[in-house]
Amino acid sequence: MDDLARHADDLAALPPSCGPVRLVAVDGHAGSGKSTFAARLAAALGGAPVLHLDDLATHEEPFGWTGRLREQVLLPLSRGEHAHYAPYDWTERRFGPARALEPAPVVLVEGVGAGRREVRPWLAALCWMELDRETSWERGRRRDGAGLTGFWDGWTLAEERHFAGDPSRPYADALVRQLPEGYAWLPGPRATAGANRNVTYRSQAAPPY
Repeated sequence: MDDLARHADDLAALPPSCGPVRLVAVDGHAGSGKSTFAARLAAALGGAPVLHLDDLATHEEPFGWTGRLREQVLLPLSRGEHAHYAPYDWTERRFGPARALEPAPVVLVEGVGAGRREVRPWLAALCWMELDRETSWERGRRRDGAGLTGFWDGWTLAEERHFAGDPSRPYADALVRQLPEGYAWLPGPRATAGANRNVTYRSQAAPPY
């Protein structure tokens, strides 16, 4: 999208963080719009690959995917190799055939907990979807319908525990707020930590749009 073009340029100009890859995380509460934003940012990046953490999580381990992410994705990418991961089938409750993920110049990883402490050392930038959890969860419940009420009841408890012990927002380089048209891209809590990791550094003079 045109309103993300300048920020896509900033991300592409960052130093690589995972071998030759600039790994960019999109984190936020469930229902906050991460997947939609990641798809639009990927398009602005010219078709950057997107890894959805829902493909690595399971019913039993909603946040127990760090080992799979490291072994199947991060380590191969760090060597400049194609990663291969087995996406979880939420209907069949099992992992499916492997998918390939290329070591592109920018790779997006989106999902709740994408900016957790085990992942941050591999990141070039962390974007946080700026929407409070109650509003996010209500959007998610409305999107998924009454049939998944039980799942959502369990999920919100798990997410609350996760962020209580391992918050991502304090480490975000950018706060992304969805607008009726486009996104507002604001400096994150890490914006004063130095220009080298501040993805809004060259764009922060521009007003949000």
